[in-house]
Amino acid sequence: MDDLVIRNARVVDGTGAPPYPADVAVTAGRITAVGRGAGAARRTVDADGALLTPGFVDIHTHYDGQATWDPILAPSSWHGVTTAVMGNCGVGFAPARPDRHAWLIGLMEGVEDIPGSALAEGITWEWESFPQFLDALDRTPRTMDLGTQVPHGAVRAYVMGERGARNEPATAGDIAAMKAIVKEGVAAGALGFSTSRTLAHRAIDGEPVPGTFAAEEELFGIGEALRELGTGVYEIAPAGAAGEDVNAPPDEVRWMRRLSEAIGRPVSFALLQVDAAPDLWRELMELSAGTDAQLHPQVAGRPFGMLIGLETLHAFGDHPTYVAELALLPLPERVARMRDPDVRARILAERPPEEDLLAATVRGCLDRLFPLDDDRPDYEPAPDDSVAARAAATGRDPLELLYDLLLEDDGRNLLLLPLLNYSERNLDPVREMLTHPRAVLGLGDGGAHCGFICDASLPTTMLSHWARDRRRGETLPLEHVVRLMTRDTARLYGLGDRGVIAPGMKADLNLIDFERVANRRPEVLYDLPAGGRRLVQRADGYLATFVSGTQVFANGEHTGELPGRLVRGARA
Repeated sequence: MDDLVIRNARVVDGTGAPPYPADVAVTAGRITAVGRGAGAARRTVDADGALLTPGFVDIHTHYDGQATWDPILAPSSWHGVTTAVMGNCGVGFAPARPDRHAWLIGLMEGVEDIPGSALAEGITWEWESFPQFLDALDRTPRTMDLGTQVPHGAVRAYVMGERGARNEPATAGDIAAMKAIVKEGVAAGALGFSTSRTLAHRAIDGEPVPGTFAAEEELFGIGEALRELGTGVYEIAPAGAAGEDVNAPPDEVRWMRRLSEAIGRPVSFALLQVDAAPDLWRELMELSAGTDAQLHPQVAGRPFGMLIGLETLHAFGDHPTYVAELALLPLPERVARMRDPDVRARILAERPPEEDLLAATVRGCLDRLFPLDDDRPDYEPAPDDSVAARAAATGRDPLELLYDLLLEDDGRNLLLLPLLNYSERNLDPVREMLTHPRAVLGLGDGGAHCGFICDASLPTTMLSHWARDRRRGETLPLEHVVRLMTRDTARLYGLGDRGVIAPGMKADLNLIDFERVANRRPEVLYDLPAGGRRLVQRADGYLATFVSGTQVFANGEHTGELPGRLVRGARA
């Protein structure tokens, strides 16, 4: 008798094969049979034709702090993710000398917009070395499995102190010491090593992430640890990734090819479309292909941008009246004051004496600022839906319209400002990226960018938008979408025991009402330690999520079960 049988499912097994009807049996956390007519079980679930997919494997998250205090790991767990990989972009919390805790928090706060006060209150610092960090993670049950990578920033600061933090060149002795720490961490179970070279990544004090300007001797020397162990992924946020230097990325890809060939390991790097060179991504894709190097561009399934609102950031945040009279008021009081005709007139008539960069960015992008004004947010809005276009169509001033939009839903309304992956005001380039044979799906950033981004809902966008709802271009086959989020991401990180529904595989599963699966509108919560703010996004249509055969979510609600464990190293 099996522990669990899911009957009458429409199986999308993660291999890229078309959906097929089947029963799936599970015992001791593993799939024992896939087919029709499964036998008796201690528990039977009638899928009634609903989709059954492998659990989603999200390879780009930043739960490095949250994982030490939060067993749920939302919002990723609300979107069918059953395995997450953190420690990306060269930032993390181990190794950590006792006198470097505050500095590491400032590094993460600056790069990934996670409130420093929440990290300071939530992290208990039960470790110094990376293996000790893994042991601390191992002691915490959670809803999903969790793997991590060794971050360059923490390693550099641990070995080099202030010299490392200030991006001074590493000596041969420094490189040897860093390699030893990375090798120790990967041998203890880390899934790889990560670094950042983009100038967009800066600590809270404005300093670039340690390793941003590292010489090839340092980057290749650390990579030797992966070559010697024969395991691990080398993950990179490359120079120019955010469009700060469009001449840098081709050279970055060329040295990454040499790196992968030298160490014999996969190298994955962030790839997004930038307005300054909207076709550059195609060149980088081609440079990634046609070589013996294992180079994998990591792409996103929707625009990368900011969510604009009174609880995040907006165009009036640097206006004198707002700063002096409104900024610190609780939201209900702020909304009431902003609705006062006199206050409204004063704010709209003002121009800030010193512009805030983010507020100025919003004011300068009204032609690409789109309301998310319903419960099914559209991540491929048409140009006619922008604030500027709506204002022109009604003869209104666009800033005046934006002011009124911000006050909708009692000030909780949000607008989408796509900054990357939307140069052509459609997602045709993104579709091309998602079908490239070397590309892997990532960049959801679960746990990060708490104040103005919420892309951890990407798996639900992949199912609802790309496999079902897209109207402004071609969709993608459901089986392709599922494979991108399961087998492909699992295989990149050597997690060969998951990502496919087949006998012997780990029983991480999602039962989904495909006609109903959809993202809800993002919302702001203040539930991090110390009352820290974060954007979250729930979803509809997830009937059940199982981790190792144990149901962790039912209709989007946590069941109370915590079967998730730390993933230590690659497995067959």
